[in-house]
Amino acid sequence: MKNGLVVKDNALMNASYNLEVTEQRLMLLAIINARETGNGITADSKLQIHASDYMKHFNVDKKTAYEALKNAVDNLFNRQFSFREVRKGTDFIVKSRWVSRIAYATNEAILEITFAPDVVPLILRLEEHFTSYQLKQVTSLTSKYAIRLYELLIAWREVGKTPQIDLSEFRHKIGVEDNEYKAMNHFKARVLEPAIKQINEHTDITATYEQHKRGRTISGFSFKFKQKKPKQAEIATETPKTATTDLATTKPLTEPQIAKYSMILCKLGSISDLSNFPDYPTFANWIGNILRSPEKADEQTVKRIFTALKTETDYGKKNV
Repeated sequence: MKNGLVVKDNALMNASYNLEVTEQRLMLLAIINARETGNGITADSKLQIHASDYMKHFNVDKKTAYEALKNAVDNLFNRQFSFREVRKGTDFIVKSRWVSRIAYATNEAILEITFAPDVVPLILRLEEHFTSYQLKQVTSLTSKYAIRLYELLIAWREVGKTPQIDLSEFRHKIGVEDNEYKAMNHFKARVLEPAIKQINEHTDITATYEQHKRGRTISGFSFKFKQKKPKQAEIATETPKTATTDLATTKPLTEPQIAKYSMILCKLGSISDLSNFPDYPTFANWIGNILRSPEKADEQTVKRIFTALKTETDYGKKNV
């Protein structure tokens, strides 16, 4: 994969879907693969993603990359999305799977994807308006909501702002389920504000949002954003090189603190792609071991765990 150019039809950029971070990353790699083959793509094309590609683009270790590809066989195959299609003046809401076929070669760590028929023209239909961006813009985004929000924003790159988006529509577009974050304060704290923060820190744009109300109730959001200066954008998309020791606490956490924080962290979407465990308690136990002994995990994993700890809990406000 050369320059990592992702091209998506705006119908797909504005579609509603809920993919986890690892699944979004795999789809982006598959789209790049499709663009770079030069042989065209059909609903029968088998696009291969190697674990080495995942490792290189997203700066993860071999184990994480292998697990991402392996888990996609079940998870990604079952994912669906919806988009709007106008034919002869009639407005249709279309629901489709992402892939019609998916396979995994265990020994070679190769994922093979065949896009569903409805997806193929959305990726390749270049005679219509489309949005393109370099993959490096989203490689440091660890929130699935941040990736989707970035895509939604850059579809309006020419004007630097979006129209007002109805709250319900916005939730669906960025992948928030109807039963998730129903309270607005939770939605802002867990979804919107962390997504904006990651976009501003790690991509080539700086974004702000405005909330719109009907009476006292927030009914939607609109966004403004501007392109960073070249040097700012370059710094934002560089792979962080913060040492593990800078992220970990200088004073060990107590066992009650580890138990408390690990149960909070195991349910966060921002690090859900680290989980290959059957339930929250097992994932929490794994997180607890890292909080207890960070030197036993790889630096990237420790960075993400402790960043989430400082962002999502009262850890950063206490002298622990």
